[in-house]
Amino acid sequence: MDGRFVPSSSITCTQIKEVAIPFGWEAHLMVECPLKHLDCLKEAGASKVIFHLEAQDNPQEVIIQAERLELKVGLAVNPQTRIEDFIKLADKVDSILFLSVIPGFYGSKFIPEVLDKIKEFRRLKPQTETGIDGGVKANNIVQVAGCGVDKICVGSAVFLEKDAAAAYKRLEELAASAV
Repeated sequence: MDGRFVPSSSITCTQIKEVAIPFGWEAHLMVECPLKHLDCLKEAGASKVIFHLEAQDNPQEVIIQAERLELKVGLAVNPQTRIEDFIKLADKVDSILFLSVIPGFYGSKFIPEVLDKIKEFRRLKPQTETGIDGGVKANNIVQVAGCGVDKICVGSAVFLEKDAAAAYKRLEELAASAV
C-alpha cells in the first residue's frame, strides 16, 4: 500500500528484500504504477504479483513485464469494478482476486454483493483461479466459501484475535463445512 492508490501505507519492496523469507510468497500490490515495482519484487523473491486493474492505465503492460520476469500474475478488482471491465484479461492472468472491501483499510466492512459477482464470473470463466480478500470473518466465511472461490484471504479475523492459530483453525473448519 503506497498511500496514494489507497490511503494507507505498508511495507515497501526494499524492506521486504532485507528479510530472508524461507517460503514462496506473492505480493498484493495496492499501489499506483505497479509496473515500477515488479523488478524489485522479483529480486526480493516473489513468485507472483497481484495488481489492481484500477491502478494501471494499461494492465497488459504489467502482465507482459511480469511474464518476462517469470512471475505469475494475478489481477485484483475492487468491489465496484464490473466483470465486463476485466473479463478479457482473465485468460491472460493466473488468477483474479475479488476485493470484498474498499481497499486500504485493515478490518474494513465486508461488501456481500461481491459474492454475486464471483458467482457470475465463475459461470463465465470456471477454469480461472479466483480468490477473495477483505472482511472475511467467522460470521460470513461459510457464505464466502460457498460462492466458489479457490482461495480466501483473511487478516483481521486471525491477527486481531488473542489466539491467532485457534482463530485460523476455526475459519478453516467453517469454510470446509460449506463445501
